[in-house]
Amino acid sequence: MTKIQVFDIEMIRKFYESYPSKVKETRNALKRPLTLSEKILYAHLSIGEPVEDYVRVKDYVNFSPDRVAMQDATAQMALLQLMNSGRTKVAVPSTVHCDHLIQAFKSAKEDLNTAEITNKEVYDFLSAVSDKFGIGFWKPGAGIIHQVVLENYAFPGGMMIGTDSHTPNAGGLGMVAIGVGGADAVDVMAGMPWELKMPKLIGVKLMGKLSGWTSPKDVILKLAGILTVKGGTNAIIEYFGEGTASLSATGKGTICNMGAEVGATTSIFPYDKKTSDYLKATGRAEIAELADRLADYLIPDAEVINEPNKYFDEVIEINLSTLEPYVNGPFTPDAAHPISEFARVVKEKGYPQAMEVGLIGSCTNSSYEDLSRAVSIVKDAQSKNIKVKSQFIINPGSEQVRYTAERDGILPAFEEAGATIMANACGPCIGQWKRELDDPERPNSIVTSFNRNFAKRNDGNPNTHAFVTSPEIVAALSIAGDLCFNPMTDTLLNENGEKVKLQEPQGYELPPKGYAMEDSGYLAPAEDSSQIVVKIAPDSQRLQELYPFPVWNGKDIVEQPLLIKVKGKCTTDHISMAGPWLRFRGHLDNISDNMLIGAVNAFNDKTNAVLDAETGEYIAVPKLARKFKAEGLGSVVIAEENYGEGSSREHAAMEPRFLNVKAILVKSFARIHETNLKKQGMLALTFINKEDYNKIREDDRVSIIGLTDFKPGKNLIAELSHKDGTKDSFEVAHTYNETQIEWFKAGSALNYMKGK
Repeated sequence: MTKIQVFDIEMIRKFYESYPSKVKETRNALKRPLTLSEKILYAHLSIGEPVEDYVRVKDYVNFSPDRVAMQDATAQMALLQLMNSGRTKVAVPSTVHCDHLIQAFKSAKEDLNTAEITNKEVYDFLSAVSDKFGIGFWKPGAGIIHQVVLENYAFPGGMMIGTDSHTPNAGGLGMVAIGVGGADAVDVMAGMPWELKMPKLIGVKLMGKLSGWTSPKDVILKLAGILTVKGGTNAIIEYFGEGTASLSATGKGTICNMGAEVGATTSIFPYDKKTSDYLKATGRAEIAELADRLADYLIPDAEVINEPNKYFDEVIEINLSTLEPYVNGPFTPDAAHPISEFARVVKEKGYPQAMEVGLIGSCTNSSYEDLSRAVSIVKDAQSKNIKVKSQFIINPGSEQVRYTAERDGILPAFEEAGATIMANACGPCIGQWKRELDDPERPNSIVTSFNRNFAKRNDGNPNTHAFVTSPEIVAALSIAGDLCFNPMTDTLLNENGEKVKLQEPQGYELPPKGYAMEDSGYLAPAEDSSQIVVKIAPDSQRLQELYPFPVWNGKDIVEQPLLIKVKGKCTTDHISMAGPWLRFRGHLDNISDNMLIGAVNAFNDKTNAVLDAETGEYIAVPKLARKFKAEGLGSVVIAEENYGEGSSREHAAMEPRFLNVKAILVKSFARIHETNLKKQGMLALTFINKEDYNKIREDDRVSIIGLTDFKPGKNLIAELSHKDGTKDSFEVAHTYNETQIEWFKAGSALNYMKGK
């Protein structure tokens, strides 16, 4: 099996040569034992960055990541920005993965053919820019970015950033992998230091060992219930304890992947034999041998393990031996329900009990182990004369997993049970699902092995109740067709009218015959790119050249109209929807027509209906923003807690900037989105007194005072001019440091970088 790890093996060797001395230097400077996260972070400090005890969740620190990964939806805007950076080659190994633009509809082959036709312009652009700048390119069908990274690029002790919020998946192999916006990726690809607020550390001690129906997914599903969707904000979740060694490498990846759902900066596991075995099984024996020699540097210090409360900001204990399967949802991934209580919750809440579709796959759960354990349940049901009652959809994680699972009879067994095998792509997980429903207005329930379940996330239907669980439980509930079925205790009636019980899942962490594939789908960049010309058609509806945002005018923001006061949850899906809008991810003007169309207006409880004070009519949010912009006005957005949670998509920051929104004032931000806003030259502010949110009226004009003396740690003043002539004013906070203030003044981080 041909591997592409040779593309950056020298970088990894060089890193491992210097890594032990950097860890020792850090331990001496800080005069204390180190967590694994600290070892890796300090080993990646930018040149010239002092080794000192940085204050967590306060100090901004510059890092030099080892590599960058981009998926095709976010890569478009990232590469459009890279083209404006003045670079001719990327400074670190980088890759593009075509996994987001393939819509799940009929089957893998048909859907992939359709995607290659409908997205040809975008794929050609991404391929050409990759060739031009020395970026590795993974073709459509090669697999989901995070599974491909785990199989080929992730390495213990490394540091990576990726333009997708589930980049932390690589933490399963002991890598600090962080989801970012495209502008951050451009900084790293351009050889600039990458800035991050030093995260706090949440230690999760795992004890015991999983058994029966419980899977690695249940660790993070339980943890989501403990931490909630913002409990991990500005934190690295570091797993430790004897329980970690019992989990497979891909299972650890699953847990790290879904850490994004609690807002964590990233998640990480220590190095162990399972990690080494996976590296060897995926053709990276040389990396495993290097890591084996440095094993003590790829785990936390012994003192940290023995007295975790002294070194972590928070410690949570989970006993794997007593952990039971979880089903989380609907509408939020932190609504955690042990399966023993789930049937009661379904009935009490009145959720639709019939389970209509079971979906296995996504970057979170599409490994060989996931598929082999799920199919064992399907085979057991067939042997007991039980048919699968729900629609059943499978998305393999990569061509390597798909080919191997096909060879080993796993996919044929799914198909024999009535499942449809979709392309090696994200598909329904990100709204790329052409679902045919008899009545879209009818409340319905689906169960997935995905990571997110916000309203409309999977199929665009607000009436779909999506629940997240393990592949094993998806399989069991798909067979039963009933949310209230508990495979641990309940029986099913087979075709003969007999009561039978499903056997516990059985599977393989690694394929017994080894991994195999014929074509990985990887294209190495051209060695000589001097003659490559990247062309964008002037009339293209998919791609559009980027132009620099205007610099700050040097004045306060004065009496700008309110665009929308958002009520309740407002994720990046609400700010910039995916699904059919993915086709415009490379065209800022076109995609700006989806800005905030999913956000709920606090004054009428409707979406995409905001007051045009001039006419008294309610119109679409982007339409009103464009009207203000045409009149030379800006506007202001007001929102509540954890604004911008979810995907890393920077379009949610670029669209307001493009439509001349001047400030976003909220109760709190999700980490990635706040950074994305800063990178695009936006003003991201928070209420000091959250009750001030209630003072904003529908026809207000908003001023932000104090920008002429904009300084780190110095509050600004928000002033509301009400239509009746009265005014309200109050202080608002920000987290801008000196460099980020320069981004604001320059109009964007990219403008600032080019200026330097």
